[in-house]
Amino acid sequence: MRNSLVHVIRPEILELSPYQVPPSFGMVKLDAMENPYSLPETLREEIAQLVATISANRYPDSNSISLKASLREVMEIPRGMDILLGNGSDEIIQIVALSLAKPDAVLMSVEPAFAMFRMIATYTNMEYIGIPLKADFSLDLDLMLNAITRYQPAVIFIAYPNNPTGNLFDTEAITRIIESAPGMVVVDEAYHAFANSSFMDQLTKYPNLLLMRTLSKLGLAGLRLGLLTGRSEWLIQLEKLRLPYNVGVLTQEVVRKILHYPDILQQQADAIKAERVVMSKYLNLLDGVEAFPSDANFILFRINKASQIFLELKKRNILIKNLDGSHALLKNCLRVTIGTPEENKQFLGALQECVIKSGN
Repeated sequence: MRNSLVHVIRPEILELSPYQVPPSFGMVKLDAMENPYSLPETLREEIAQLVATISANRYPDSNSISLKASLREVMEIPRGMDILLGNGSDEIIQIVALSLAKPDAVLMSVEPAFAMFRMIATYTNMEYIGIPLKADFSLDLDLMLNAITRYQPAVIFIAYPNNPTGNLFDTEAITRIIESAPGMVVVDEAYHAFANSSFMDQLTKYPNLLLMRTLSKLGLAGLRLGLLTGRSEWLIQLEKLRLPYNVGVLTQEVVRKILHYPDILQQQADAIKAERVVMSKYLNLLDGVEAFPSDANFILFRINKASQIFLELKKRNILIKNLDGSHALLKNCLRVTIGTPEENKQFLGALQECVIKSGN
């Protein structure tokens, strides 16, 4: 039939698998880098009162002027830098790719990296080039610079810290990449709250540098808000591809309210970082487990029979992320999000049982 799927849908889309979000009802959910802490009761009551006054029958402010002002202050965005908001960082990545998707345009990143970089390159018909990291998950700068010269990428995405490895790349190496890139460089700081480094203060120095953040890892994943900041000459063009009203009125108003209390989010981030230290220590004490250093709110670790361990943990109602088989450098690797102390205790106890059972 002429109107069958294979005739009308792009072949590269037919070959894709959808992004899978596993069911988690009844599980200790440590798979998606979410903040495990709820907002304080008093703040939730303020939010409830605020929501009662929202005019849900009206479209939201399409330019999110008040929200951008709050973000600019809390995140200390340099003067002269514009802000673009998205329904999470995924939409921002897509807007960037759509704006640059000329014939034969290249989107470059490292491997392993955030899966959406590759997927959105495919969605937008860009060529994706992933440059392998070294065995210790550090940047292979020479390989990266040679690839930049060869492929002349329209955009390079670098997650800082990187997902799924959790490490911060060398700042001088990233600076060399920015200076060598012929096009846009987007530094994705989704996990900035858990690291002690940022490229925010470099935005005024490099015209081709843009910086992306999300509030999802800070504890607002359900509100779906991401932002991109950089020079106006870039963002004016990107705004043309942003769909109107992409950030709803509930998200705008509730995020603004929460940003009045930045200390709450910082205290929760500090608690997660403290638990990260505890988790890393105990993981490395388990026989056959290698936990990699992390500057994010998760830990990547290697263990024999990782896929079997992952399934055994699920049987015990512990859900983490199985990365075994997703990339050569991630053989026998699993990733666990830092949860509450009680959740982490349950995970470590279950993992120890699984290690003993598997004979690791």
